[in-house]
Amino acid sequence: MKEDTIIALATPAGVGAISVIRISGPHSFTVTDNFFKGKITIEEAETHTLHYGDIYNRDDEHIDDVLISVFRAPNSYTGEDSVEISSHGNPLITQKVIELFISEQNVRLAEPGEFTKRAFLNNRIDLARAEAVADVISSRTEASFRGARNQLDGLLSQKVEELRDKLVNSSSFIELELDFAEEDIEFVNQDELLKRVDDTIIEIDTLLESYTFGRVIRDGVNVALVGKPNVGKSSLLNYILKESRAIVSEIPGTTRDVIREEVSIDGILFRLFDTAGIRISEDAIEKEGILRSRETVRNADVIVFLEDATQAESKDLLIDLLKLTSPDKVLKAINKIDLVKDTTSDYDAKISAKTGEGIGTLFQKMKEIAIGNENYTEKTAIVTNLRHHNCLKRSRENLINARESILNKMSGEFIAIDLRNAEMNLAEIIGEVTSDDILNNIFMKFCIGK
Repeated sequence: MKEDTIIALATPAGVGAISVIRISGPHSFTVTDNFFKGKITIEEAETHTLHYGDIYNRDDEHIDDVLISVFRAPNSYTGEDSVEISSHGNPLITQKVIELFISEQNVRLAEPGEFTKRAFLNNRIDLARAEAVADVISSRTEASFRGARNQLDGLLSQKVEELRDKLVNSSSFIELELDFAEEDIEFVNQDELLKRVDDTIIEIDTLLESYTFGRVIRDGVNVALVGKPNVGKSSLLNYILKESRAIVSEIPGTTRDVIREEVSIDGILFRLFDTAGIRISEDAIEKEGILRSRETVRNADVIVFLEDATQAESKDLLIDLLKLTSPDKVLKAINKIDLVKDTTSDYDAKISAKTGEGIGTLFQKMKEIAIGNENYTEKTAIVTNLRHHNCLKRSRENLINARESILNKMSGEFIAIDLRNAEMNLAEIIGEVTSDDILNNIFMKFCIGK
């Protein structure tokens, strides 16, 4: 792969002020010089310099005037010789330039994520940081961006490296003891070894606990607005969105399908699902909407169970809903408090979807259910990726096995194997140990040009 030179559009396709075409590989400079005319050749240019000139095709037809950015290996994003061509943002121009370059031998279109994959393979970044590149690009809220930036800055990688160093140090002492088994030399006290293992388990548990928060800031929160017909679910959705997205009517059963909308609250993405009012109905379309509502409840992270302050409580419906989800996910709210003088206190939030009263409290309760009361900072290592979470879980299981072996006075071989397996599972997070299948699965999710 490293013999190939790759090219792709690095900016979004379409019309814009400028477009950037990225080229990386051993032939980047020579190929560019075949079509670029400026004051000096790109082969002569120093790294990290800009050069103005023109791109011509083989028939000496002028295509565009451009700026060429030069990055010499190893001081480039990919670790290879790289060029970035800034042209006018016309798709016809970028298409002509790319077609011109790939007509050359040893130049081809880049695969999705191939520039970042090469950066990883050339040891410019580790695998966890490489994955964070895609998360930074796809971030849609301030919280998701900060979480991705946290990982890209290497906070998780640094923590994983610290844990690996501790495990390697401990297992090295045990393996050294095995080499001197006949001399009966003890290089590490069993109590000290047990403490090291316990301390590492505690640190891994802390990382695992951060995943709930990390998943929320990365992927967002699914919130189901649930209740009997006409309790104000659609009115609440419209108030939050500040627009009439859902039809509001005094006629029960107006919402017959699940309406999905997204909103950022305090930097966190909330996906709001306005469900069909749940009741017994003979209408075929409404019955299908109610079935979809129940499925939405099963998949939701937070369920806002909405009651009407002017109606009797729906205790039977609440009991029915609790069969579909965990009680910890349910937020009981009462709506239309602007129409009554007093309401029962047995609710998590009292709101008016008409005036907005109590909506702030509702938001706060939704956040508490979704992420708890954790207060992570930008300097805290946070797990946002399921792959990382699974690696940490496997590492923890290995350490639990090592702990049992120590307590049961088992041979050092058993302890050493478990510690090594724990270290290898941590190494998989940052790509020190990984398979081609894992790499391909990770980078195929990237956009082309990154």
